[in-house]
Amino acid sequence: MILRRNTFLLGKIKELGLSTKETKLKIIKAAEKALEQLIKVAEEKIITGDPEDELAADRLKNAAATKKLAIFDAFEILKRIDEEREAINSVTNESNISTNQGFAERRSR
Repeated sequence: MILRRNTFLLGKIKELGLSTKETKLKIIKAAEKALEQLIKVAEEKIITGDPEDELAADRLKNAAATKKLAIFDAFEILKRIDEEREAINSVTNESNISTNQGFAERRSR
């Protein structure tokens, strides 16, 4: 199922004529928007309602779990954004490297 979906998405990307770098940059933009939404969720106040309500403790527990998940997801997305940006930059930087050196010499820096 996942393989079929990925193949479909790659086909759509090729139809649009986007390069891998352009596609990654678009994905990074979308991830940044998702990150903003997760931050909003994490910043929201937890509404406790009536403390006498039997479900108040469950609501607090669920709200705390939701905030925790939003925060961890945000950090995971942020980490992946940094990794992808670094990968894009390293490909760009490697294309400017002199080919007079071998692979080992270029990597020894």
